[in-house]
Amino acid sequence: MKRLFYLLLLISCSSFSQEIALLKYSGGGDWYANPTSLPNLIKYCNTNINTKIKPKPATVEPSSPDLFSYPFVHMTGHGNVVFSDTDVRNLRNYLTSGGFIHIDDNYGMDQYIRKEIAKLFPNTNLVEIPANHPIFQKPNLFANGLPKIHEHDGKRPQAFGIFIDNRLVLLYTYECDLGDGWEDAEVNNDPLAVREKALKMGANILNYIFNN
Repeated sequence: MKRLFYLLLLISCSSFSQEIALLKYSGGGDWYANPTSLPNLIKYCNTNINTKIKPKPATVEPSSPDLFSYPFVHMTGHGNVVFSDTDVRNLRNYLTSGGFIHIDDNYGMDQYIRKEIAKLFPNTNLVEIPANHPIFQKPNLFANGLPKIHEHDGKRPQAFGIFIDNRLVLLYTYECDLGDGWEDAEVNNDPLAVREKALKMGANILNYIFNN
């Protein structure tokens, strides 16, 4: 299974058109938040870092076998998240077999998602990712690590990760709101410089996935 997924992932990442997905989870949280964020990130990356990602992201559920079709899965929202036992098994298999998930707390998800991440990897703790990690180095340098996009509680932005064999497989961005910065300009009225910063960080995430 693992070797097959690596083969499929290699084919996907080297083909003319790649595809990424949004995770549709259970529990009542608004998994569908920030509807313009991924399309805007895709457009930015295709223009600026030479990716060839399909313009419209797919939607995939945690228990679906289709999960293994996507090298990158994005998850966001403000509220509750619940992974069933089937979800946990499938997500864990996906991540240990070469997949990657980015969880972006859109403010209000933290108390719920940490418990669900613990279900996925009960023997592995989330660790803060240092500013010298490659995900902050290229193609855009973020010398201080994860940038701050939206202010909520006066806390610093933090990037946490789960590593398997020194490979980052799960990225959790907290007190940052990257997805809000990827949205259409009129949604949050962010200045161009803020949106550009968010998109550049998003490009770093995708660059890391497609090159590691």
